[in-house]
Amino acid sequence: MQTLRTILLAAAATLAMASSAFAAETLKMGIEGAYPPFNNKDASGQVVGFDVEIGNALCAKMKVTCETVTSDWDGIIPALNAEKFDFLISSMSITDERKQAVDFTIPYYSNKLQFVAPKTTNLSGDLAAIKETLKGKTIGAQRATLSGSWLEDNWGDDVTVKLYDSQENAFLDLASGRLDALLGDKYASYEWLKGKEGQSFEFKGDALPVDDKIGIAVRKGDPLRDKLSEALKEIIADGTYKKINDKYFPFSIL
Repeated sequence: MQTLRTILLAAAATLAMASSAFAAETLKMGIEGAYPPFNNKDASGQVVGFDVEIGNALCAKMKVTCETVTSDWDGIIPALNAEKFDFLISSMSITDERKQAVDFTIPYYSNKLQFVAPKTTNLSGDLAAIKETLKGKTIGAQRATLSGSWLEDNWGDDVTVKLYDSQENAFLDLASGRLDALLGDKYASYEWLKGKEGQSFEFKGDALPVDDKIGIAVRKGDPLRDKLSEALKEIIADGTYKKINDKYFPFSIL
């Protein structure tokens, strides 16, 4: 017959093994890797950026190891649902359409949409005035984004909308003169405007009146969503989020 001491020791060993197994758990986070400063590859091919650092901070708070998996933007939700990674942290807007395919955490930042065009382009006034100036012009945006959808839904009859597989390619065409203007996420455009190619361009008009919240996606019904949301609240409360924010932006994007 087992003694009480033997039973307690066995129970303690079981708990230790369970704790160790949880601590060794690896979660794969899906990221596009082509959207600076939120996610892109450095010279060595390593994925870096705001999204990556927030994801790593969340994993550290949950006491699990994180591994980054890249995916093309167009297929990133199918890749999540095919279990190629466990959660998707790639500056994705929370929309009703996407909620039918995935579950989202609470937002981890708030986005704005704004036009970018050459400094020489006289593009001012309210949205109606900007639309009139751009009538018949070619406006670019990344495909399967809020920017692309907004252009097609609201200005599709008045301008030529050209959609790209990545934001980087849209910026390349803007810089080469193949676009008259571009509609994109303000913070990604802010980063591009600071670079060499962006020096001849600037924001035009005010940000669009679009309430764009960015969330982390998981598969439908996955309890990981609540764990990520709680971890996000914790890194905001303890100042970790602000340190990462301040590394990339001189203003809060929360």
